[in-house]
Amino acid sequence: MDLLRILIAILLPPLGVFLQEGFGKHFWLNILLTILGYIPGIVHAVYIIARSPRHA
Repeated sequence: MDLLRILIAILLPPLGVFLQEGFGKHFWLNILLTILGYIPGIVHAVYIIARSPRHA
């Protein structure tokens, strides 16, 4: 499942973060990073997905 989230994060970084964390501070930070530059948004999204197991 993480592989699918990472692929989604590469295509649409905020969606990948949303699937992992929901509407939290990381989601809004990722939107900002994606607006400022697509690559920082991807890096942040992959980091959020890879750093820890899903919060339930």
